[in-house]
Amino acid sequence: MENYIQTDVKDGYAILTLTRPEARNALNTSMLRQLADSLARFDRDPEIRTIILTGAEGNFASGADIGEIADKTSVDGVHDLRLHAWDAIARVRKPLIAAVEGYCLGGGFELAQRCDLIVAAGNATFGQPEIRLGLIPGAGGIQRLTALLGKSRAMRLLLTGETISGTDAFDWGIASHGTPAGESLAAAEDLAAKLARGAPLAQQFVKQAVLTALDDQNALALERRSFELLLSTDDKAEGIAAFRAKRQPEFRGR
Repeated sequence: MENYIQTDVKDGYAILTLTRPEARNALNTSMLRQLADSLARFDRDPEIRTIILTGAEGNFASGADIGEIADKTSVDGVHDLRLHAWDAIARVRKPLIAAVEGYCLGGGFELAQRCDLIVAAGNATFGQPEIRLGLIPGAGGIQRLTALLGKSRAMRLLLTGETISGTDAFDWGIASHGTPAGESLAAAEDLAAKLARGAPLAQQFVKQAVLTALDDQNALALERRSFELLLSTDDKAEGIAAFRAKRQPEFRGR
């Protein structure tokens, strides 16, 4: 099986790089499972205090793998192996930092939102464009984006599929830090080194308390069920066909 996660251990922190550049680091099932395994391993390592996620060759992650979603039905969605990977990522106790350049869309944006801090380069592009495929985010993106932005701006991005720049992401409060293009990883490393000198148990309790305050399991379950139902619709099939053909979709509400 191809290795999609490059790991680099530094003094007190680790860097995990999504490495599928031919697909702009789109998240397929193998990549997500490898990422979850790597995160779990470093979460258990007492020498690692924090973990950075970044993407290879100028992009964070351009979304989910459309080829994997194209033929999935609602039943397939219920048994999707990616769910276990997303759950494992959510269980990481140590602080996670996303260093974002280029595309950070769809599932890639949901992954960044699962991180505790986001360092966004000005050239980054953030968005949840699933609506253009007749779908919605299915890994918590609706709930987390609403918590970050409030109703109006969350609705704006989710209903239109509009994207925003890394500069806007920082101004809107999605990103905790902003940098010029090409400097997000260096800034994330500075931040990770600072956190590595902190009190690890206190940091973990802060993370747990903040995430518990934001956690609404009923809302997350509704989001996931809605995503699964949409997998079997004609509009989803049309949305993906239009995406592949580089044309405007003709949605019919069925």
